[in-house]
Amino acid sequence: MSEINSADLMALCKRRGFIWPSFELYGGVAGMYDYGPLGCSLRNNIVEVWRSIYKGREGFVEIDSDTVNPREVFKASGHVDEFADLITYCKECQAPFRADHMVKDFYDNPDILSPKQLEEAFVKHNIRCPECGGELGPVDEFNLMFRTNIGPGSARVGYLRPETAQGIFVNFPNLYRYNREKLPLGVIQTGRSYRNEIAPRQGMIRLREFNQMEVELFVDPEDKDWSRFEEIQDETIRLVPNTTGELVEMTVKEAVDKGIIANRVLAYFVNTTKQLLLRLGVDPQRLRFRQHLDDEMAHYAADCWDAEVLLSYGWTEITGIADRGCWDLSRHAQFSGTELTHFKKFDEPREVEVTKVRAKHKALGPLYKGKAKDIAAAIESLVPGDVKDGKISLEIDGEVKEFGEEFFEVVTVKEKVAGERVVPHVIEPSHGLDRIFYSVLEHAYEYDAEKDYTVLHLAPIVAPIKVGVFPLMEKDGLDDVARSIYEGIHTHRVEAYYDGSGTIGKRYARMDEVGTPWCITVDYDTLENGTVTIRDRDTTEQKRIPKDEAARIVDELLSGKPFAEL
Repeated sequence: MSEINSADLMALCKRRGFIWPSFELYGGVAGMYDYGPLGCSLRNNIVEVWRSIYKGREGFVEIDSDTVNPREVFKASGHVDEFADLITYCKECQAPFRADHMVKDFYDNPDILSPKQLEEAFVKHNIRCPECGGELGPVDEFNLMFRTNIGPGSARVGYLRPETAQGIFVNFPNLYRYNREKLPLGVIQTGRSYRNEIAPRQGMIRLREFNQMEVELFVDPEDKDWSRFEEIQDETIRLVPNTTGELVEMTVKEAVDKGIIANRVLAYFVNTTKQLLLRLGVDPQRLRFRQHLDDEMAHYAADCWDAEVLLSYGWTEITGIADRGCWDLSRHAQFSGTELTHFKKFDEPREVEVTKVRAKHKALGPLYKGKAKDIAAAIESLVPGDVKDGKISLEIDGEVKEFGEEFFEVVTVKEKVAGERVVPHVIEPSHGLDRIFYSVLEHAYEYDAEKDYTVLHLAPIVAPIKVGVFPLMEKDGLDDVARSIYEGIHTHRVEAYYDGSGTIGKRYARMDEVGTPWCITVDYDTLENGTVTIRDRDTTEQKRIPKDEAARIVDELLSGKPFAEL
């Protein structure tokens, strides 16, 4: 068998209708692809498997938020100020390049280099323009978000979202109420995101418009356990910890007990990601979970792991699983002025010391008379942090007035409280749907150069066509029987394909090339004894089954029954 050639696989995808380069009629646009009929089916099947785990087994809720967001959202999230890659241009042909990618052969982690360090690396290693050999220019920041205006004019700046996560975070108050103000609260969302990549290459690995399957789990910061952890604690996972950089295999429980994975809930969803990818057809020997290095981990993250698969491009991230702490809700609370917290009830009321701002009513009464009560209430709604240089500011009748310490005092008192407000922490498994889609195809791809024969060994659960149905000949009633079997199998859940043209061998080859797990052939024996031939794609084994049992048998195969047991 020949090694996988990404160009050959992409050619198959185009020929068979999995994916097509976007706008090919006009010369195409780098980093943009359209899904064809088989691609849509495969992609949707992947989403449904993901949804069956998170919405089905785990009971998470699903939302669908807007793709255009006002600037304020991304100012709070940090994307306006920080979401940039470093760019350089060729001084001769003006071709743009992502600067850190130009030095990747010389540094283990080039994306941490500063613009000055990158410019020095160009000189030190004699790195030239790969297009024309020209000298590379200065390195600058390039924000990856697509900017637009909301409504006429430029009064309201908006951006196409670079990730789906913010739509979940800004809807936290609505989701929290919907969940009856309880934690944990799991939310999923799938949809398009947009990043104006500098120089996208590697096919579907780096796109300007892409699909995500995002999961946000809001948890109590002091309770990072998961009720189903014991069910999976003995499963093994392949990890590359940042302390050694070496691949190790251990149980989920060991990873937590040894402090390699920060907590049980994060470890649970690292393992859930493994379960998802294996169900989709990712090769377990070409899957690992790599912990972010200290210099690449977000400053607010407690821990972060990437699910990486080995492709023809090398080890490639397709999912990130992170403990993001309270960063997201804290930032949106700060920028929106809205409290985004969870009220955590105590088992019994506790006596705690509370520092408060207390109004001095005797001083306020004579001076403000009828307004004194409202002013006192406004003062006591403040927190000690609102006191600046011994003064506080309040708006009275549209005018901001300062009050000195003769009108208030900061006191510490003991109170009995039923609970406390905490900012939930976020566990985020973020899945790149297009990268998973391509990984599933590449791991399923097998080409026999001697026979010039291609097979996609797609997992039946994601295969776009589950069953091919053929009449041996389109005459003598064989076609009528085949069409009847096809109609009995083809449903919203099981997509079948009727094919009556060409030799049976060529029809098998067409189905093998698009990953169809089984093919049913109606022949002249069918007219004699009511049986048909069913063929297994991976073994090419064939069995006779009753034609009236075909739909039931296909259901059993889809449910996991081995072909050998038919």
